[in-house]
Amino acid sequence: MSSDIPDGPIVLFDGVCNLCNGFVQFILPRDTDGTFHFASLQSDIGTELLAEHGLPTDELESIVLIEGDDCYVKSSAVIRIARLLGGVYALLGPTRFLPRRLRDWAYDFVAARRYRWFGKKDQCAMPPADVDVNARFLE
Repeated sequence: MSSDIPDGPIVLFDGVCNLCNGFVQFILPRDTDGTFHFASLQSDIGTELLAEHGLPTDELESIVLIEGDDCYVKSSAVIRIARLLGGVYALLGPTRFLPRRLRDWAYDFVAARRYRWFGKKDQCAMPPADVDVNARFLE
């Protein structure tokens, strides 16, 4: 892995998906300690991290959380992010005990319709203008 990639949790997201970008915008103000870093699935770093963790580098329709050597995808990524955010969001934690097949079915149902329901950007979204937040986006 590149030496400029941070050790902390990294959220990989579809940079052209409005729902995915909205999820990142949801995380940012709630991650007051600046724990999470972000990269689009389409970025060089995103592709590198996906390959390093044995995930497909094209047509992946999932939020991915890279946390050290661990990698979470789909509903598992969302649940782990919620647990790391803590507070009321940690209440989502027990849903990890539901069968993954059921959780991922619901995730895939939304993911398959995300562009139709929430729209799509022509290009990857730019990080916010806030300098402190901008530093958390990997290129």
